[in-house]
Amino acid sequence: MNFCSNCGKTVRYGLAEGEDRPRFVCDHCQTIHYQNPNIVAGCLPIWGDKVLLCKRAIPPRKGFWNVPGGYMENGETVEEGAAREVWEEANIRVKPFHLQMLFSIARINQVYMHFLADLPDLSFSCGVESLEVQLFAENEIPWKEIAFTSSHYTLRTYFQDRKLGRHQLHRTSYEEYEAYRAALKNKK
Repeated sequence: MNFCSNCGKTVRYGLAEGEDRPRFVCDHCQTIHYQNPNIVAGCLPIWGDKVLLCKRAIPPRKGFWNVPGGYMENGETVEEGAAREVWEEANIRVKPFHLQMLFSIARINQVYMHFLADLPDLSFSCGVESLEVQLFAENEIPWKEIAFTSSHYTLRTYFQDRKLGRHQLHRTSYEEYEAYRAALKNKK
């Protein structure tokens, strides 16, 4: 950042009064420009014993499957953002009913929040961001073609909870989950 979005003057990167870490600061108008993590809201739609996944039509990971999700927009709740993403990717309206997972990727400043939602019917279709939209039972999931670790985690925890007859919030970080997956591979 070179210029203040408030007054247009040059900013500096450093400590502002009362702050404990460096930030972009405008000494002219005293604006502190906070740069905070992005929230990625998603939703796993459910139909009986199957879940709806979307094959990505856009980078990153074009051609891979994921839980519908994306960056929140200003002025919406996390639930609204998750439902909007399902609409954009699968052309169907859902109402999230349970927060399934909270997944932090600190190295890229992202926090993922995936909800569960029941599909109201089977009228879904490909949105502009999807090549395919399909229902999968657990044994049909293309695990090696899942786009993101966050989607993998959501699917794994959902099917685990389903077997146990519970809804539970699962929390982890990218590093913790990758270490868990590596440990599983080493046991094989």
